[in-house]
Amino acid sequence: MSETAPARKATPAVAFCFVLNALLAREHWARERLARFAGQAIGLRPPLAPVVRVSITPDGRLEPDGPEPSASITLAGVRGDSELAAELRYLARHLRPDVEEELSRVIGDVAAHRVGRGLRALVRWQRDAAQRLTEAAADYAVEEQRAFVRRAEHEQLAADIARLAQALEALEQRIARLD
Repeated sequence: MSETAPARKATPAVAFCFVLNALLAREHWARERLARFAGQAIGLRPPLAPVVRVSITPDGRLEPDGPEPSASITLAGVRGDSELAAELRYLARHLRPDVEEELSRVIGDVAAHRVGRGLRALVRWQRDAAQRLTEAAADYAVEEQRAFVRRAEHEQLAADIARLAQALEALEQRIARLD
């Protein structure tokens, strides 16, 4: 956030902007690249959490909120077909922050390490929860609703049908020979 911005309520968007702006403050080249997209917004989509929207300022920093996002960032990567999405992909490859190092400058080494460990645990938990939710939904659709069949069951059914077709053809040939 800029120095002239009014105090804002602590939200995930404010926290994200604070951390990323601290990194951008030392990476002039990255701010220059982002400044070209001033006024556009980015949607951050963590699993099992609401979307966080941030916008780009004319000096290449981030501010909370903004218009409809032109691109979104998920655990899987950057989504969107816009030039902004392409630029975010570039920055994701070339801008490698050390989150614990950045935090240690603000809150100290021990606290930064604990926050980093907590954030890594949160990301693992969200990935695990998303995976378990997906697996549970798939099991429900297959086992409870019988809306789908498992691949092995489908392959077994196909093999059984092929054997039945062969047996039927052999029976028809035997019947034809009796005539």
